[in-house]
Amino acid sequence: MFTGIVREVGEVMEIDQRGDTRIRIACGRAVETIEIGASISCAGVCLTVIATGMAEGRTWFDIDASAETRACTTLGDWRHGTLVNIEPALKLGDELGGHIVSGHVDGVGVIDEIRPEGGSHRIRIRAPRALGRFVASKGSITLDGISLTVNEVEDDAEATVFGVNIIPHTWTATSLSAAQTGTRVNLEVDVLARYVARLAEAG
Repeated sequence: MFTGIVREVGEVMEIDQRGDTRIRIACGRAVETIEIGASISCAGVCLTVIATGMAEGRTWFDIDASAETRACTTLGDWRHGTLVNIEPALKLGDELGGHIVSGHVDGVGVIDEIRPEGGSHRIRIRAPRALGRFVASKGSITLDGISLTVNEVEDDAEATVFGVNIIPHTWTATSLSAAQTGTRVNLEVDVLARYVARLAEAG
């Protein structure tokens, strides 16, 4: 379980194609604070730490990504140097600063537009149409592991397009500063919206 509050931005160091795909990510945390078997959110995807170490003065950890995970998320787009939002799993007593995030990606969206707005940036994302019923103005959504508030939402025949405002701190403290039009992003809808939709169907 996570909050969508990114703790740091890591960087992909190595990608090893084998039965599953092993990915090594460099980060700024002390190596002794990363436990083998721990859950960690990488760009909004809940993954398991399988190894840790130090190389060239940098801490790294390894994760394995199955073919299913790569197909359903943006992990298949990752290359050496890709920036990755990192959040360790929530611990009992931690502040819930964003919203409840499971790390189970619901779909992949595409950035349609990025434009400055005051000191912030307004980003519009084109999401799969099937997710549209879970996206509401002033509701929560997770974008590459970042807890954000939806500003506006529109539906067309093929997609749901929604906008979010990125304040300067979030822009510089996450991977969004490296994003551009056409960048694919992991989306996780608000768990409460998912249950409300299911209850409405059952009713």
